[in-house]
Amino acid sequence: MTKSKFKFIIPSIIGIIVCFAIGFTAKHIQTSSLETWYPLLEKSSLTPPSIAFPIAWGIIYLLTGASIGFIWNSTSAFRGSAIVLFVTQLFLNFFWSITFFYMQSPALGFINIILLDIAVIMYMSRCRYINRIAYWLNIPYIVWLCLATYLNGYIMLFY
Repeated sequence: MTKSKFKFIIPSIIGIIVCFAIGFTAKHIQTSSLETWYPLLEKSSLTPPSIAFPIAWGIIYLLTGASIGFIWNSTSAFRGSAIVLFVTQLFLNFFWSITFFYMQSPALGFINIILLDIAVIMYMSRCRYINRIAYWLNIPYIVWLCLATYLNGYIMLFY
């Protein structure tokens, strides 16, 4: 196998590590609210069991982190904007934990998650023109975000 076939591995590993670091930090920010505030909220019957969240996010961080490896080494004119969108969605993903859990504001969380949805869709749109694998790696992310957006909106309506 040639070196060029594996040129996405190092950027993908870095992307995965960054995604997990963001997730780990966000988890620590929301821990207190998860134990005291969140259990008291009115939640949709579609809310997954607690164990589903770390499993889903673990898979999403692996896939999304890997996707940036395919983008990083691209020569596409869209590469730069895709990287900016990747960083933007990471920031919004992290900031959602602050707005929803730390600030205990479902309304601010909802605004944040709508912006996150838009950023991920835009990132996926860029990926589609750069590398189809990078695009498909983000499908679970946007599906999970659709559920999360609904759940956040449901809580916001009954808060």
